[in-house]
Amino acid sequence: MSIGYLALVLHAHLPFVRHPESDYVLEEEWLFEAITETYIPLIQSFEGLKRDGVEFKLTMSLTPPLISMLLDPLLQDRYDKHLAKLEELAEMEIERNAYNSHLKYLAEHYAQEFNGVRQTWEKYGGNLIKAFKQFFDSNNLEIITCGATHGYFPLMKMYPQAVWAQIQVACEHYEQTFGRAPYGMWLPECAYYDGLERMLADAGLRYFLTDGHGILYGRPRPRFGTYAPVFTSAGVAAFGRDHESSQQVWSSEVGYPGAPEYREFYRDLGWDAEYEYIKPYVMPNGQRKNVGIKYHKITGRGLGLGDKQLYDPYWARQKTAEHAGNFMFNRARQVEHLYGIMQRKPIIVSPYDAELFGHWWYEGPWFLDYLFRKTWFDQHSYAMTHLADYLREHQTQQVINPAQSSWGYKGFHEYWLNETNSWIYPHLHKAAERMIELSRRNGADELERRALNQAARELLLAQSSDWAFIMRTGTMVPYAVRRTRSHLMRFHKLYEDLLGGKVDSGWLEKVEAIDNIFPNIDYKVYRPLG
Repeated sequence: MSIGYLALVLHAHLPFVRHPESDYVLEEEWLFEAITETYIPLIQSFEGLKRDGVEFKLTMSLTPPLISMLLDPLLQDRYDKHLAKLEELAEMEIERNAYNSHLKYLAEHYAQEFNGVRQTWEKYGGNLIKAFKQFFDSNNLEIITCGATHGYFPLMKMYPQAVWAQIQVACEHYEQTFGRAPYGMWLPECAYYDGLERMLADAGLRYFLTDGHGILYGRPRPRFGTYAPVFTSAGVAAFGRDHESSQQVWSSEVGYPGAPEYREFYRDLGWDAEYEYIKPYVMPNGQRKNVGIKYHKITGRGLGLGDKQLYDPYWARQKTAEHAGNFMFNRARQVEHLYGIMQRKPIIVSPYDAELFGHWWYEGPWFLDYLFRKTWFDQHSYAMTHLADYLREHQTQQVINPAQSSWGYKGFHEYWLNETNSWIYPHLHKAAERMIELSRRNGADELERRALNQAARELLLAQSSDWAFIMRTGTMVPYAVRRTRSHLMRFHKLYEDLLGGKVDSGWLEKVEAIDNIFPNIDYKVYRPLG
C-alpha cells in the first residue's frame, strides 16, 4: 500500500497563431512542431499504456488558444500539408544517405516516426482534442483549464473585470469543448495575487496551481509545506510546485535533458543541408529554418555545434529508461522521508510545460512512458493521482492566505514587466478601461453586438502573456510586437466605430475571420462585477 502520491501536471499551451490572410506564416509552425513532437507522441504513449493495462494518472491543462487551434479546420489542413512535406523529406534522406549507414539509420528512424504520426493523425480525423478526451473520459487524464488567452493576472488586477473575463470565458469555452465544467485551473505562468481565489470560486473552480513559494510564504505558515494542498479563505485549494522533482526534469544544467546521449535541439538539417536540396522544405522566400530532422546528440558540454557527434535513438532510449528509474527511485525515497515526518501521505506536485516533452527534450515522451510503467510495476511507495481525485479523497486541509508569486525568473513578475515590454501595459490598461465602458452598452442590433464581441476578442488576444514573454526572451520579437499592436489597433477602431455609431461591416467581417477565437463570447462578461 502506498504512503504518498505523485501528481504530474503538464501545461499544454501555445499562443493563438492563425493567419488565414497569408499563405505562409512561420509562427504557425509552433503548433505544427508541437503536434508532431509532443501532442501526438503523448497520445501514442497513452494508447500503449492503456493497451498494456497500466492505469496511468496525469493532469493536463489544455489552454483555450491551444484547443481552438487544434480544432480549427484551416490549421488542421495546413498541418496535414506540413506533415506530408516532413514525410517526403525523410524518404529523400533515406535515399541521399544510402552509403552512410548511421545517417541512413537515422533517416529511417524519422521516416518511421512521421509515418506513426500520420497514422495517429488520420485515426482521429485530425481532431486531437477527441483523442485527449477519450483518456479524460476513462479518468486516466484530468484536463484542466487556464486563462482565456493566458493573460498575466497580477498585472491586470487593477481591472478586476478584465481578470474575470479571462477566467469566465475560459470556463465557458472548456464546458463547450468537453461538456462539463472545469474542476481546476492552471494560473497562467502560475501567477497568483491575493484575492484572485474569490473570482476562481465564483467561476465554480475548486483548485489552482501556484509555484512553491506562493504556498511557503503564505500566512499562517503551511504546516506541510508544498507536500499538501492548502485551502484559501474562498474554499478554493492551492497546490504548490515541488522544486526538487521539477528541477530534475526541466533543467538542462542539472536535470536529465542535458545528458550527452540525448538529441541536440539546436542543430537541424534545415541549416546543415546543401541549399538547393533543402530549398523546397524551408520558407517560401528561400530563407532557411528548422525542418525537424536532427542528426546529432548533445555529446558534451561546451562543444560547438560543429563538434557534435551523430545521435543514436537506441542508446537515447536506454538512457530515458535509466532516468525514469532514477526519478521513480528519488520520488519513492522522498515520499518515505516525508511520510516519516508528516505522519500523513504527502503529495508531490510536479508541473512542467508539456512542450518540454518531445519538442525541447526529444526523448521526453519516452521518459514519461517509462515512468508510468515503472511506477505501476516496480514500486509501492507512492501512487500517481490527479489533483481532483486527491481533493475528493482528502477534503480537510489547512487554510492559509498564499503569497503573491509566479513560476517565472526570481519568482515574481519581472519577466513580464521589464525594460523590454513595459511599454505594452499602459495600452492594455487603456483598452481594458474602454472595454468595460463598452460592456455597458446593450447592442442596438446584430452588427453592433458583433462589433462588441469582436472588441472583447481583440482585447483578450492582446493580453496574452506570451507577447511580453517573447519580448523579454529576445526571440521573434517583431512578431510579438506586431501582434500586440495589431490587436490593440483593431480594438480601438472598433471602439471608435461603436462610439461614432458607424460600424464598418466589411472590415469587421474580415477581422472576425482572422481572429475567430471564442465564437460564442458575450462582451457583457466585462460588465462591472457585483
